[in-house]
Amino acid sequence: MSRHSVSRTNFTPTRRTVALGGTAALAATALAACNPGGSGGSGGGAEDAAPVAEQDTAEFAGKTLSYLYFTDGPDEQATRDLIAQFETEYDVTVELEIVPFSDITTTLQARLSGDQAPDVARVAATAPFAGDLLLLDDYLGADYLSEFTEGVQVGMTDADGKIQAIASDLTQNGPFVNTDLFEQAGVALPEAWTWEEMVDLATQVQEATGTEFAFAMDKSGHRLSTLLSQGGTYLVQDGTSSLDPAAAATALQPLVDMIEAGTSPADFWLDSGAKYQGANEVFLAQQTPVYLSGNWQVAQFDANAEFGWATMPNPTQVAGGGFPGGKFMVGFTAGPENQLAATFLQFMNSTESQEAFITASAFMPTRADLTESGVEYPVRNEEMGVFVTDLGETPAEAYAACYDPNFDAAAQEFISEFAEVIAGNKDLATAMEDLRTSIDSIVEQA
Repeated sequence: MSRHSVSRTNFTPTRRTVALGGTAALAATALAACNPGGSGGSGGGAEDAAPVAEQDTAEFAGKTLSYLYFTDGPDEQATRDLIAQFETEYDVTVELEIVPFSDITTTLQARLSGDQAPDVARVAATAPFAGDLLLLDDYLGADYLSEFTEGVQVGMTDADGKIQAIASDLTQNGPFVNTDLFEQAGVALPEAWTWEEMVDLATQVQEATGTEFAFAMDKSGHRLSTLLSQGGTYLVQDGTSSLDPAAAATALQPLVDMIEAGTSPADFWLDSGAKYQGANEVFLAQQTPVYLSGNWQVAQFDANAEFGWATMPNPTQVAGGGFPGGKFMVGFTAGPENQLAATFLQFMNSTESQEAFITASAFMPTRADLTESGVEYPVRNEEMGVFVTDLGETPAEAYAACYDPNFDAAAQEFISEFAEVIAGNKDLATAMEDLRTSIDSIVEQA
């Protein structure tokens, strides 16, 4: 199997190589507009640190490193395999502590406030830990930043340009379809679709096959932001409140209509407050023919789905494309092993380690060399290609929104207001006006 780069315009889904050169370069350009969110800590002893390349790694022998982690699924085994390599190479022990994604921020904040900081952690956003993050320049060198694509560099640095996090993967939201159900219903899948067309086709399949729902999506402000982006508006942009309530109401109306009609889960949005909840089990149980989630589900579905499935381009409204995201690895100044932490972060995000991690987990690369060369996904390469292609359709503003320091707080309010609509306590227009007011307050307080 050959490895090479192609642009989005000549990407051929039937090939067994997903090359990211053209598309990811476009995504990186868009990411350059992103606000990184949060500022780093003081460096806590970095003045005595030596760059990893100059370390006598024998000094690490016998030490223990703590890693607080959440998993999207198949990435756990890839992480354990890399940890095992690191432990062997440096004669150390890495204690991997796994917590649910929905608990990672509160768990870390509690640990930090209780003087029990881990050495490193995997996080979805850096802003909640402003002031506590280990600044990596003195450990890895200022030139380390250039190993990553221009776009994610913005998410890796604080307001002073110091490296406070390492972007470990790139994600993209998008829909999955149960191709067996579509075939059973005699409904053909188009090459592209609008929201109206997607809803119509999904409803046809539901009616023909007797599934409980026509459409499901994760309970997530990030996933809901896909609809906002497709409707031409965003929660926050460049540290400011940017939601257009009228545009938001228009963008969300198709989902509200489906929930009210019983063709998309309602109770799902009313459980567990504003916490994240995935709808992957609904899709795996074949209770819906269409499910909006993201590329991190690819490996899990390949392993667990007992039916035919595929990825589809995002439906369009005013705009197309999905909503990007990704995860970061960070260290903490209060962690007991700063130097070892920096070495571990570099090891886990080397070219070889990142390629192993993302290909096993169905993520997209953040490293410049992997972005340029392209990667080969051993599982569902064509389905990953749909996500890669959709990155090129995603507006630049979506990248600015996803890395804004206020996004997490705004997204929590978004879920809460949307749940109020689903519960029948507010109409959609009022909820979006109230959401704008809440975001204004979040930004002002920040």
